[in-house]
Amino acid sequence: MGRRNKRPVRDLHGLLILHKPSGPTSADCLNMVKKALGNVKIGHAGTLDPLASGVLLALLGNGTKLAPYLTGHDKTYRGSLRLGQSTDTYDIQGEVLQEAETNHISAAQLRDAILDWDAIKVQEVPAYSAAKHKGKPLYELARQGKEVPIKTKEITVSGSEAISVAPPDAEFRLTCSSGTYVRSLVHSLGMRMGCGAVMTALTREASGPFTLDTAVSMDEFLERPEELLEQSLLPLEDMLPDWPKAVLSPEDTAKVKNGMRLSAEGQAGPGARAMFLDEDGKALAVSETQDVNGRTKWVILRGLW
Repeated sequence: MGRRNKRPVRDLHGLLILHKPSGPTSADCLNMVKKALGNVKIGHAGTLDPLASGVLLALLGNGTKLAPYLTGHDKTYRGSLRLGQSTDTYDIQGEVLQEAETNHISAAQLRDAILDWDAIKVQEVPAYSAAKHKGKPLYELARQGKEVPIKTKEITVSGSEAISVAPPDAEFRLTCSSGTYVRSLVHSLGMRMGCGAVMTALTREASGPFTLDTAVSMDEFLERPEELLEQSLLPLEDMLPDWPKAVLSPEDTAKVKNGMRLSAEGQAGPGARAMFLDEDGKALAVSETQDVNGRTKWVILRGLW
Protein backbone atom coordinates (compact mmCIF):
# COMPACT_ATOMS: atom_id res chain seq x y z
CA MET A 1 0.00 0.00 0.00
CA GLY A 2 1.41 3.41 -0.94
CA ARG A 3 2.02 6.19 1.56
CA ARG A 4 -0.90 8.52 2.09
CA ASN A 5 -0.14 12.10 1.09
CA LYS A 6 -0.27 14.63 3.88
CA ARG A 7 -2.87 17.37 3.62
CA PRO A 8 -1.18 20.58 2.44
CA VAL A 9 -0.70 23.42 4.89
CA ARG A 10 -3.19 26.21 4.18
CA ASP A 11 -1.73 29.55 3.12
CA LEU A 12 -3.62 31.61 5.71
CA HIS A 13 -2.07 34.53 7.56
CA GLY A 14 -3.68 36.80 10.13
CA LEU A 15 -5.65 37.02 13.35
CA LEU A 16 -8.88 35.30 14.29
CA ILE A 17 -10.56 36.72 17.40
CA LEU A 18 -12.33 33.79 19.02
CA HIS A 19 -14.88 33.72 21.83
CA LYS A 20 -13.56 30.78 23.84
CA PRO A 21 -16.23 28.94 25.84
CA SER A 22 -15.73 27.82 29.43
CA GLY A 23 -14.55 24.20 29.57
CA PRO A 24 -11.90 23.45 26.94
CA THR A 25 -8.31 24.61 27.26
CA SER A 26 -6.90 27.25 24.91
CA ALA A 27 -4.89 24.49 23.22
CA ASP A 28 -8.08 22.45 22.74
CA CYS A 29 -9.69 25.40 20.96
CA LEU A 30 -6.72 25.89 18.64
CA ASN A 31 -6.66 22.20 17.79
CA MET A 32 -10.35 22.32 16.84
CA VAL A 33 -9.75 25.36 14.61
CA LYS A 34 -6.73 23.69 13.03
CA LYS A 35 -8.75 20.55 12.29
CA ALA A 36 -11.63 22.59 10.82
CA LEU A 37 -9.31 24.55 8.51
CA GLY A 38 -7.09 21.68 7.44
CA ASN A 39 -3.60 21.71 8.92
CA VAL A 40 -2.93 25.45 9.20
CA LYS A 41 -0.03 26.87 11.18
CA ILE A 42 -1.63 28.25 14.35
CA GLY A 43 -0.74 29.79 17.70
CA HIS A 44 -2.27 32.13 20.24
CA ALA A 45 -1.48 35.29 22.18
CA GLY A 46 -2.54 34.90 25.80
CA THR A 47 -3.76 31.66 27.40
CA LEU A 48 -7.13 31.35 29.13
CA ASP A 49 -7.72 28.80 31.91
CA PRO A 50 -10.30 26.08 31.13
CA LEU A 51 -12.85 27.76 33.44
CA ALA A 52 -12.44 31.12 31.69
CA SER A 53 -14.26 32.23 28.56
CA GLY A 54 -13.86 35.21 26.27
CA VAL A 55 -11.33 36.73 23.89
CA LEU A 56 -8.74 34.27 22.60
CA LEU A 57 -6.42 35.59 19.90
CA ALA A 58 -5.75 32.81 17.39
CA LEU A 59 -2.78 33.56 15.13
CA LEU A 60 -2.63 31.92 11.72
CA GLY A 61 0.39 31.46 9.44
CA ASN A 62 2.80 34.39 9.61
CA GLY A 63 0.49 35.90 12.22
CA THR A 64 2.28 33.68 14.73
CA LYS A 65 5.38 35.85 14.22
CA LEU A 66 3.51 38.79 15.79
CA ALA A 67 2.68 36.94 19.02
CA PRO A 68 5.35 38.78 21.09
CA TYR A 69 3.77 42.12 20.18
CA LEU A 70 0.23 41.01 21.10
CA THR A 71 0.74 39.10 24.35
CA GLY A 72 1.92 42.19 26.20
CA HIS A 73 -1.41 44.02 25.91
CA ASP A 74 -3.43 44.81 29.02
CA LYS A 75 -6.48 42.58 29.51
CA THR A 76 -9.98 43.40 30.77
CA TYR A 77 -11.96 40.75 32.64
CA ARG A 78 -15.40 40.35 34.16
CA GLY A 79 -15.66 37.68 36.83
CA SER A 80 -17.31 36.45 39.97
CA LEU A 81 -16.10 35.14 43.31
CA ARG A 82 -17.42 33.41 46.40
CA LEU A 83 -16.17 33.82 49.94
CA GLY A 84 -15.85 30.98 52.44
CA GLN A 85 -13.82 28.45 50.46
CA SER A 86 -10.20 27.82 49.56
CA THR A 87 -9.16 25.40 46.80
CA ASP A 88 -5.83 24.19 45.46
CA THR A 89 -6.44 25.89 42.09
CA TYR A 90 -7.92 29.11 43.58
CA ASP A 91 -11.12 28.57 41.56
CA ILE A 92 -14.38 26.65 41.93
CA GLN A 93 -13.04 23.69 39.94
CA GLY A 94 -10.28 22.84 42.41
CA GLU A 95 -10.16 20.53 45.42
CA VAL A 96 -11.62 22.20 48.51
CA LEU A 97 -8.92 22.66 51.13
CA GLN A 98 -10.77 24.75 53.70
CA GLU A 99 -14.18 26.26 54.41
CA ALA A 100 -15.10 29.10 56.75
CA GLU A 101 -18.05 31.22 57.88
CA THR A 102 -18.65 34.53 56.10
CA ASN A 103 -21.55 35.98 58.11
CA HIS A 104 -19.31 38.63 59.65
CA ILE A 105 -18.35 40.16 56.29
CA SER A 106 -20.46 43.07 55.04
CA ALA A 107 -21.09 44.09 51.45
CA ALA A 108 -19.10 47.29 52.03
CA GLN A 109 -16.07 45.32 53.27
CA LEU A 110 -16.17 42.99 50.26
CA ARG A 111 -16.57 45.92 47.86
CA ASP A 112 -13.57 47.70 49.41
CA ALA A 113 -11.48 44.52 49.18
CA ILE A 114 -12.17 44.31 45.43
CA LEU A 115 -11.25 47.97 44.93
CA ASP A 116 -8.02 47.36 46.89
CA TRP A 117 -6.74 45.22 43.99
CA ASP A 118 -5.55 48.45 42.38
CA ALA A 119 -2.87 48.72 45.05
CA ILE A 120 -1.41 45.23 44.47
CA LYS A 121 1.95 45.31 42.69
CA VAL A 122 3.20 41.74 43.28
CA GLN A 123 1.25 38.48 43.32
CA GLU A 124 2.00 34.84 44.00
CA VAL A 125 1.81 32.54 40.99
CA PRO A 126 -0.71 29.68 41.53
CA ALA A 127 0.72 26.20 41.96
CA TYR A 128 -1.70 25.01 39.27
CA SER A 129 -0.42 27.20 36.45
CA ALA A 130 1.68 26.91 33.31
CA ALA A 131 4.51 28.97 34.84
CA LYS A 132 7.70 26.91 34.73
CA HIS A 133 10.35 25.81 37.22
CA LYS A 134 13.48 24.20 35.77
CA GLY A 135 11.66 23.71 32.48
CA LYS A 136 8.57 22.02 33.96
CA PRO A 137 5.12 23.62 34.37
CA LEU A 138 4.17 24.12 38.00
CA TYR A 139 0.91 22.22 37.48
CA GLU A 140 2.88 19.06 36.65
CA LEU A 141 4.73 19.28 39.97
CA ALA A 142 1.47 19.95 41.83
CA ARG A 143 -0.34 17.00 40.22
CA GLN A 144 2.58 14.72 41.09
CA GLY A 145 2.36 15.78 44.72
CA LYS A 146 5.82 17.35 44.60
CA GLU A 147 6.80 20.53 46.38
CA VAL A 148 5.95 23.53 44.22
CA PRO A 149 8.36 26.48 44.60
CA ILE A 150 6.77 29.80 45.47
CA LYS A 151 7.06 32.21 42.56
CA THR A 152 5.96 35.82 42.47
CA LYS A 153 5.54 38.31 39.65
CA GLU A 154 5.05 42.03 39.31
CA ILE A 155 1.63 43.09 38.06
CA THR A 156 -0.43 46.22 37.48
CA VAL A 157 -4.16 46.32 38.21
CA SER A 158 -6.24 49.30 37.16
CA GLY A 159 -9.88 50.18 37.13
CA SER A 160 -11.12 47.55 39.60
CA GLU A 161 -14.90 47.71 39.81
CA ALA A 162 -17.38 45.91 42.08
CA ILE A 163 -20.34 45.33 39.75
CA SER A 164 -22.56 43.63 42.30
CA VAL A 165 -21.88 42.57 45.88
CA ALA A 166 -24.07 40.26 47.95
CA PRO A 167 -21.84 38.32 50.37
CA PRO A 168 -20.67 35.64 50.06
CA ASP A 169 -20.83 36.36 46.30
CA ALA A 170 -19.65 39.27 44.17
CA GLU A 171 -19.21 40.23 40.52
CA PHE A 172 -16.28 42.38 39.45
CA ARG A 173 -14.47 43.87 36.47
CA LEU A 174 -10.81 44.87 36.21
CA THR A 175 -8.12 45.76 33.73
CA CYS A 176 -4.69 44.30 34.42
CA SER A 177 -1.26 43.80 32.91
CA SER A 178 -0.49 40.78 30.78
CA GLY A 179 0.12 37.60 32.75
CA THR A 180 -1.90 38.61 35.80
CA TYR A 181 -3.64 35.66 37.48
CA VAL A 182 -7.13 36.87 38.37
CA ARG A 183 -7.77 33.77 40.48
CA SER A 184 -4.71 34.68 42.53
CA LEU A 185 -6.22 38.10 43.18
CA VAL A 186 -9.40 36.37 44.37
CA HIS A 187 -7.39 33.98 46.55
CA SER A 188 -5.41 36.80 48.15
CA LEU A 189 -8.65 38.71 48.81
CA GLY A 190 -9.98 35.68 50.68
CA MET A 191 -6.77 35.41 52.69
CA ARG A 192 -6.97 39.07 53.69
CA MET A 193 -10.58 38.64 54.78
CA GLY A 194 -9.73 35.55 56.81
CA CYS A 195 -12.30 33.24 55.22
CA GLY A 196 -10.88 32.20 51.86
CA ALA A 197 -12.34 32.91 48.41
CA VAL A 198 -12.58 31.17 45.04
CA MET A 199 -13.17 32.47 41.54
CA THR A 200 -16.45 31.07 40.20
CA ALA A 201 -16.44 32.51 36.66
CA LEU A 202 -14.24 34.65 34.41
CA THR A 203 -14.67 36.23 30.99
CA ARG A 204 -11.94 38.09 29.13
CA GLU A 205 -13.74 41.04 27.60
CA ALA A 206 -10.73 42.59 25.89
CA SER A 207 -7.12 41.87 24.99
CA GLY A 208 -5.61 45.21 24.08
CA PRO A 209 -7.68 46.69 21.23
CA PHE A 210 -9.47 43.40 20.48
CA THR A 211 -12.83 43.06 22.23
CA LEU A 212 -15.48 40.44 22.84
CA ASP A 213 -18.05 42.17 20.63
CA THR A 214 -15.85 41.46 17.58
CA ALA A 215 -15.10 37.84 18.53
CA VAL A 216 -16.41 34.78 16.70
CA SER A 217 -18.19 32.11 18.75
CA MET A 218 -16.26 28.82 18.75
CA ASP A 219 -19.45 26.83 18.13
CA GLU A 220 -20.46 29.00 15.19
CA PHE A 221 -16.97 28.93 13.73
CA LEU A 222 -16.78 25.14 13.85
CA GLU A 223 -20.15 24.92 12.08
CA ARG A 224 -19.16 27.29 9.24
CA PRO A 225 -15.36 27.62 9.33
CA GLU A 226 -14.72 28.69 5.74
CA GLU A 227 -17.51 31.28 5.69
CA LEU A 228 -16.64 32.83 9.05
CA LEU A 229 -12.91 32.76 8.31
CA GLU A 230 -13.47 34.86 5.20
CA GLN A 231 -15.62 37.28 7.19
CA SER A 232 -13.51 37.48 10.34
CA LEU A 233 -9.81 36.91 9.61
CA LEU A 234 -7.86 40.13 10.17
CA PRO A 235 -4.93 40.42 7.74
CA LEU A 236 -1.39 40.85 9.05
CA GLU A 237 -1.41 44.59 8.35
CA ASP A 238 -4.36 45.06 10.76
CA MET A 239 -2.96 43.00 13.63
CA LEU A 240 -1.06 45.87 15.29
CA PRO A 241 -3.55 48.75 15.01
CA ASP A 242 -1.63 50.93 17.46
CA TRP A 243 1.62 50.75 15.42
CA PRO A 244 2.33 53.38 12.76
CA LYS A 245 2.50 52.03 9.22
CA ALA A 246 4.91 53.01 6.46
CA VAL A 247 4.53 52.04 2.80
CA LEU A 248 7.94 51.36 1.27
CA SER A 249 9.08 51.93 -2.28
CA PRO A 250 9.96 48.87 -4.37
CA GLU A 251 13.64 49.73 -3.85
CA ASP A 252 13.33 49.86 -0.05
CA THR A 253 11.18 46.71 -0.07
CA ALA A 254 14.01 44.88 -1.84
CA LYS A 255 16.52 46.21 0.70
CA VAL A 256 14.41 44.97 3.63
CA LYS A 257 14.05 41.52 2.05
CA ASN A 258 17.83 41.40 1.64
CA GLY A 259 18.36 42.15 5.33
CA MET A 260 19.48 45.75 4.89
CA ARG A 261 18.69 48.42 7.48
CA LEU A 262 16.99 51.58 6.33
CA SER A 263 17.97 55.01 7.55
CA ALA A 264 15.66 56.61 10.14
CA GLU A 265 17.60 59.87 10.38
CA GLY A 266 15.17 62.76 10.84
CA GLN A 267 12.21 60.37 11.17
CA ALA A 268 12.31 59.12 14.76
CA GLY A 269 14.64 58.60 17.68
CA PRO A 270 15.73 55.17 18.95
CA GLY A 271 12.91 52.98 20.26
CA ALA A 272 10.21 53.92 17.74
CA ARG A 273 8.32 51.05 16.13
CA ALA A 274 6.46 50.70 12.84
CA MET A 275 5.00 48.13 10.51
CA PHE A 276 6.41 48.26 7.00
CA LEU A 277 4.05 47.62 4.08
CA ASP A 278 5.03 46.95 0.49
CA GLU A 279 3.77 49.07 -2.42
CA ASP A 280 0.59 46.94 -2.53
CA GLY A 281 -0.19 47.66 1.12
CA LYS A 282 0.67 44.14 2.30
CA ALA A 283 2.54 43.55 5.56
CA LEU A 284 6.27 43.30 4.96
CA ALA A 285 7.94 43.51 8.38
CA VAL A 286 7.80 44.97 11.87
CA SER A 287 10.72 47.22 12.68
CA GLU A 288 12.26 49.36 15.40
CA THR A 289 14.64 52.29 15.30
CA GLN A 290 17.99 51.62 16.95
CA ASP A 291 21.32 53.38 17.23
CA VAL A 292 23.70 51.63 14.83
CA ASN A 293 27.25 52.98 14.90
CA GLY A 294 26.02 56.44 15.82
CA ARG A 295 23.22 56.54 13.23
CA THR A 296 19.50 55.87 13.76
CA LYS A 297 18.36 52.98 11.59
CA TRP A 298 15.25 50.91 11.11
CA VAL A 299 16.13 47.39 12.31
CA ILE A 300 13.82 44.55 11.27
CA LEU A 301 12.31 42.72 14.24
CA ARG A 302 10.38 40.14 12.20
CA GLY A 303 9.96 39.69 8.48
CA LEU A 304 6.41 38.91 7.34
CA TRP A 305 6.82 38.36 3.59
